[in-house]
Amino acid sequence: ACLCEKNKRVTNCRAANGVCQCDSIGSGVAVNCDTLTSKCLLMKAEMTGSKSGRREKPKDAFEDTDGLYDPECENTGVFKAKQCNGTTCWCVNTAGVRRTDKHDTDLKCNQLVRTMWIIIEIRHAERNTPLNAASLEKFFKETITNRYMLNGRYISVLYEKPFITIDLKQNASDKSSGDMDIADVAYYFEKDLKGDSIFLNNALNVSIDNEVLHFEKIAVYYVDEVAPEFSMKSLTPGLIAVIVVVIVAIVAGIVVLVFTRRRRGKYVKAEVKEMNEMHRGLNA
Repeated sequence: ACLCEKNKRVTNCRAANGVCQCDSIGSGVAVNCDTLTSKCLLMKAEMTGSKSGRREKPKDAFEDTDGLYDPECENTGVFKAKQCNGTTCWCVNTAGVRRTDKHDTDLKCNQLVRTMWIIIEIRHAERNTPLNAASLEKFFKETITNRYMLNGRYISVLYEKPFITIDLKQNASDKSSGDMDIADVAYYFEKDLKGDSIFLNNALNVSIDNEVLHFEKIAVYYVDEVAPEFSMKSLTPGLIAVIVVVIVAIVAGIVVLVFTRRRRGKYVKAEVKEMNEMHRGLNA
């Protein structure tokens, strides 16, 4: 028996050739505990725990309707391009995020589109001392490199108070076989920031310049190598309202223009008629 320090959502752990190997909960796929587990297997295990009642649901799960679902994984641990929930299906990227509208089971997902850029935007709470941008950048770069084993060349950090933006960029042509995938790294990192660490006994302590950094909001955005395929039905109500207002304004402008021209036309006709009557009166 052994302990899987990098993944607590496993079972049947055993040591083999000096490496701790365990079976991922929900899928039974063997994982290497010396490295990060794929996001697809982690989500599978999380959903299995939720359904069995053995684990409390993440406090932020309700904020993202597509963020937590029971995924279909390949034997290698990556997401299958097509995901379904009963008779409803959709296509996902390598981060498992829906990138199409939802359809019936006839939906075709020809390829698993790669996520090449993940943007993690963090809003921090007020501090007693101002954040030093250099210290902040150093902390997050070293943490992501050491804790999640991602090569530093894929990481950039920008600070614009009170927002911290962490970019993880990894094109398919840049990624070597031994590199961690940014989708798996971002998932581990997001769970750590939300206090739901996947690590067994190693919670992330975010302390910069000897003061703990607290977070108010965390948002994650995904950029794929191929643009997503959403229709008008997928637009948010706010955006739809803006579009409707613009259309109404255009129609109102056209109506005013037509009405004004008609009034001008009537005025010109009346003026000509009055001039003709004056001429006839003078001639008489």
